[in-house]
Amino acid sequence: MSSGTVRLVYDPETTLEGKHILLVEDIVDSGRTLSRLLDLLSERRPRSLEVCALLHKHLAEHLRYPTNFVGFDAPNEFLVGYGLDHAENFRHLPYIASLQ
Repeated sequence: MSSGTVRLVYDPETTLEGKHILLVEDIVDSGRTLSRLLDLLSERRPRSLEVCALLHKHLAEHLRYPTNFVGFDAPNEFLVGYGLDHAENFRHLPYIASLQ
């Protein structure tokens, strides 16, 4: 579960103005982090800004931007595996599973 606080720990110095940006996300859940990041990127005036997500829970009441490309719809469960973790565990699984 996310804390709800979004903190940018690294800010690339690449100029984004006029460029096409595709943000690749593992999972769209609440949309809070993704919306904050997209707000920051939008301020840099890219030509286009689109989102691609492997998984989308379709719960993102805070998401102010569309997810343009979605790999799979996901249930409202805590998912692990294939890079997703719970307390640094389970990310090594070669599949996605629910902890429920």
